[in-house]
Amino acid sequence: MSGPPPPYPGGPAYPIDNKGVPPPVQYPPPGPPPPGYPAHPGYPQQTGQPGYTQGQTSTTVVVQQPTIAVVQQFREAPVQTQCPHCAAQIVTATHYDNGTFTWVICLILCLVGCDFFCCLIPFCVDGCKDVIHTCPNCKAMVARWSRM
Repeated sequence: MSGPPPPYPGGPAYPIDNKGVPPPVQYPPPGPPPPGYPAHPGYPQQTGQPGYTQGQTSTTVVVQQPTIAVVQQFREAPVQTQCPHCAAQIVTATHYDNGTFTWVICLILCLVGCDFFCCLIPFCVDGCKDVIHTCPNCKAMVARWSRM
């Protein structure tokens, strides 16, 4: 049992010598080098712009991005904006004024049964009033935010 192993059908499992083995792959592969790499002696040298041949013209396509206007929301808080009257960059000053919502709440309180002076509470609460934004420089009204 100490003899050599039986022969493998179809030849040896791996080549014992280099006969019949294909030659190694030649690197670098043919063609231009990738962008950003220096030319290698095995690569063909390029002349002119890559991808273009003599007589071709190129077309430049210009894509214009749409401008997006930022719409400022005038609500209860002061807003940084440009005054349309004096053209200064400002932070608006805010104050409250009675509006439609104040009167509607007063009417609802009267209908519910708050007749005495309780129906006048909305006139004392800033959360029921409209907000007026004014310019601190020229004192002109910039915007009015109505709750209704």
